[in-house]
Amino acid sequence: MFFSFELIKHPNIRYRKSLDRLALSELQSMLEAIGVRCEIEIRALGNASFLCFESRALSDRELRWLSGHSSVSLMAEQPEDGLLRPLPVLRRGALEEDLAELLKYKGKTGVPYTKRILNMSRALLALSAETFPPGSLLVADPLCGKGTSLFCALEYGDQALGLDADRGAIREAQTYFKKYLEFHRLKHKVSLRSETAGRQSLPVWECSFLPAGGEGDQPSPGCLTLAAEDTALLPVLTRKRKADLLFADLPYGIQHAPRAGGKTESFRRLLLRALPAWSKAMQPGGVLALSYNTLTLKTSEVSECLTESGFSVVSDGPWQSLPHEVEQAVLRDQIFALNR
Repeated sequence: MFFSFELIKHPNIRYRKSLDRLALSELQSMLEAIGVRCEIEIRALGNASFLCFESRALSDRELRWLSGHSSVSLMAEQPEDGLLRPLPVLRRGALEEDLAELLKYKGKTGVPYTKRILNMSRALLALSAETFPPGSLLVADPLCGKGTSLFCALEYGDQALGLDADRGAIREAQTYFKKYLEFHRLKHKVSLRSETAGRQSLPVWECSFLPAGGEGDQPSPGCLTLAAEDTALLPVLTRKRKADLLFADLPYGIQHAPRAGGKTESFRRLLLRALPAWSKAMQPGGVLALSYNTLTLKTSEVSECLTESGFSVVSDGPWQSLPHEVEQAVLRDQIFALNR
């Protein structure tokens, strides 16, 4: 069967040129996770870009997985007559797609990009564990800011855990999420507890909730956990359950720079200090994904730090380096690694 997936047209023309190849890599990784290996072409149909590929018939479960692609607005079959026949949109998660979009702030990582990294990480985990689809995962972000990555994970039906040294950002994420659940009239419960970290006590905010189910659906409970403290304390939060996926968007060094103990910290020092702790907080075989500004932190440095910390960097297939310009001072790249 021949399929054509229409891509969302990004308003930033400079970034749009990179979007097609990023979207292609994402789709390739998602197809490989369900055992489909095929050539994908970028084609212009009218004034829109499409990802086109030929494969076996896809099940509803597989279409539900592909419908979570970060940049696809239409999925369609394209029979021999050349006409596009739209496929049903089968949402993966139980929360509305506005959760990650509504909270606006300076320096926010784009939602489509964040979802792309989560999709590619999940696909890599599925291939590594030889099982698809993985169930509800625990997604951790040890530099979560105001929680964009966590909200994206919750939209996809996963559990989310975030840590950040910026107490104001954590408070804003807590307030926003509670108001969001109240607005959508979703049952939820907020609890506070403390975790012991050496001689100090780490306050932890946790919100468990029940998403609204569709007709005949029995939604699984969700949970968001947040704490304001140094990133190296992540293992304290994962004592009961270790993270399956860990995603961190490292400071770009433009508006934000790494800090430890109130002082500026080099990127390399941040990684070498944090990576061993992050590894302890993850399941063996779990996937770590990092994004960063290559103008302030080279990919070779990131790869070296990961290897020194016991991670196995994945540098082939759709998970290879894909640098792309975001703005004049940011040339972003991402790297994926397995926790060995």
